[in-house]
Amino acid sequence: MKIQGSHLLPAPRLAVWDFLNDPVRLAKCLPGCERLEPIGPDRYRVAVKYAIAAIGGNFSGTIELLDKKPPRAMRLRSESRGTPGFVKGEGELELTEKGGQTELRYSGEVQVGGLIASVGQRMLEMASRKITQQFFESVAAQLKSAEA
Repeated sequence: MKIQGSHLLPAPRLAVWDFLNDPVRLAKCLPGCERLEPIGPDRYRVAVKYAIAAIGGNFSGTIELLDKKPPRAMRLRSESRGTPGFVKGEGELELTEKGGQTELRYSGEVQVGGLIASVGQRMLEMASRKITQQFFESVAAQLKSAEA
């Protein structure tokens, strides 16, 4: 499944870049995140709890930040497994300064397998949009509170 979109965040590009590279602050914004801990340079162990339709469960895996071009762009790779299946993803983030704010554009591809894949493409796309929206709303709120 392909994902793409953009969000305008209420902070300068460098502040957004720093936020995206701070596992403590980032963990607070990832929906269902129970743990995000460093296991190497730009590599993290993650534990999340997701539910899509009537299928849900705990997932554990890794997130890697790759090909970093501070403060403009990076690539992400994520892989997690749980009782209901697996989720793998890879994508790119691009940050552009827009009058004191930052436009974050993302694109990538997500693969799911196991029981979770049985919910169907449309339901997975809706869940993906919802999770992404929750993440960016939380990031925006965190960035606003950091300004105050």
